[in-house]
Amino acid sequence: MDISIVIPLLNEEESLPELSEWIVRVMNKNNFSYEVIFVDDGSQDHSWSIVEKLRTENPNLKGIKFRRNYGKAAALNEGFNQAKGNVVFTMDADLQDSPDELPEMYHMIMDQGYDLVSGWKKKRHDPLSKTIPTKFYNSTARCMSGIKLHDFNCGLKAYKNSVIKSIEVYGDMHRYIPFLAKSAGFKNIGEKVVQHQKRKFGKTKYGLDRFYKGYLDLLTISFTSRFGKRPMHFFGLWGTLIFFAGFVIAGYLAYEKFVNQAVKMTERPLFYFGLLAMVLGTQLFVAGFIGELVSRSANDRNKYLIESSLGLENQKPVH
Repeated sequence: MDISIVIPLLNEEESLPELSEWIVRVMNKNNFSYEVIFVDDGSQDHSWSIVEKLRTENPNLKGIKFRRNYGKAAALNEGFNQAKGNVVFTMDADLQDSPDELPEMYHMIMDQGYDLVSGWKKKRHDPLSKTIPTKFYNSTARCMSGIKLHDFNCGLKAYKNSVIKSIEVYGDMHRYIPFLAKSAGFKNIGEKVVQHQKRKFGKTKYGLDRFYKGYLDLLTISFTSRFGKRPMHFFGLWGTLIFFAGFVIAGYLAYEKFVNQAVKMTERPLFYFGLLAMVLGTQLFVAGFIGELVSRSANDRNKYLIESSLGLENQKPVH
């Protein structure tokens, strides 16, 4: 199969018929074999009924329905689990992503060797209250991830199938799938300017809280990608340095007390800074040690992605 298109949706009953018709038209025009996987993330309107109707008209259109709203990341992750196409696309269900972009992005993956191609909505049809924070957010994400993308949160993306089978999307990490892919060893990440359509039906599902949540998620994924399997490298290092600083302070105060006959150590504010540093350093070191124990006993402690093998029979993808 050439293409899988994963479309998470929440209360998009008005846009689904037009979107599916648009996708089918593009797929047939380019002679792609394809599947469209609609993931209903707990809609309260008639979205699922429409997906069922579309399925009866076209067997290439498939659907997954969640019992309640779990979030976009969960919807994408379940869609990725089911996707069979050589190239897997994600796009939003609100008609703001154009299916006409899919053929060129497909060829960027298949012919130009990209692992992932992210859309860039260079010209956005959004108010300034949304575009200005988005630019600041994307600038920060570029600096912290080292990935030169202009629009991390664009819903329109294309992936090699091996990419989406090698990552797990959870929480609100759908914003950082390129970062997850890079951490999994897929570094050939490209970008394509795509058309941003004006919202035709309904209203956006995201508020201003997505910006501060986005920064917290960025810090989380940045830390776990670097120290998730070696927490002692972070906690142990800083714990040792802080404890050593406290030990030096305590040694200096002891010298002043017994050699220079200075005032009592406990009467000097510096004594409490030294004591605090030694306690904090010990706690950080212990936290790193416990983190190492947890990491070493985890089920995926020896889970490595094997790209290819030669001369081996029945090679498991991970072990």
